[in-house]
Amino acid sequence: MNNSHLQPANTYKLTPDSCPFPSISDWDQPLTDYELEAIDAIEAAYRLRSTSSTTPSSSDCKRGRVGAVDDTERLKTRRQLPSSVLSLCKPFSLSQCRDNVKMRYPALKFVGRIVYSRTQMEVENTAREILRSFEAREGIVDQVIVGFDIEWKPTFRRGVLPGKVAVIQICADANQCHVLHIIHSGVTESLRFLLEEFMRLKFVGAGIGNDCIKIFKDYNVSVKAVEDLSHLANRKLGGQPKVWGLQSLTERLVCKELLKPNKIRLGNWEVDILSKHQLEYAATDAFASWHLYQVIIIEEHY
Repeated sequence: MNNSHLQPANTYKLTPDSCPFPSISDWDQPLTDYELEAIDAIEAAYRLRSTSSTTPSSSDCKRGRVGAVDDTERLKTRRQLPSSVLSLCKPFSLSQCRDNVKMRYPALKFVGRIVYSRTQMEVENTAREILRSFEAREGIVDQVIVGFDIEWKPTFRRGVLPGKVAVIQICADANQCHVLHIIHSGVTESLRFLLEEFMRLKFVGAGIGNDCIKIFKDYNVSVKAVEDLSHLANRKLGGQPKVWGLQSLTERLVCKELLKPNKIRLGNWEVDILSKHQLEYAATDAFASWHLYQVIIIEEHY
């Protein structure tokens, strides 16, 4: 397999209890493959019980007749935010696209170059490079649109807050995405300037407000120019406003599936070096945010 699209800032060498009910002392440990497969099986069984007798066609999805995925259900198993943040989310009906587990869309994939930065020097140099590339677009575009997402280590222990933001993903086109492993580097001077003060860009993402709240709490960084794809989608689609997640929005707007395997989604983002699969997952999320923004804006003009 050709992995040439993975381009770390430096080259690193990647080094490689099956009980499904860990003891209380093990709750902070990363989930085993066995446990993650068990979670997948539970989720699949739940979706089977929710199967609808009607399956919409792909053309129905493209015409905008299909509802959205209930992202509040995912909150039960995915990374947990404080209750003050979770209260911002409102429930809505399950998407017909997802009711029938036999119906699967082609996966949305990022096939461009992934730049992975891990140390303080690498992250600082990468942030400077990003700033230079954005400045070079001045006069060509009024505003640079940047797909944005974050990852952190989940917690499964009641009353214990999740880990700090471990990874920031930035993607401004279909050719290149940056994955910044800030749990090791911290937020460097140029990265802080990029997030807080560089005015000729706009960060976009689904539920990006929650991401900004977490970054502020964890690193005292206030991301300034943001736009929530969920709000944009509601404006475009009309009808009853819904809280769209990135996965459900991908299905609704482009009839593609944004893969969210639990082994990656619920994995340890604080590891010393991110795996190839983690890098691809992180980059694809940021790319999806950028891509969906383009789809919404282009369709608004027609």
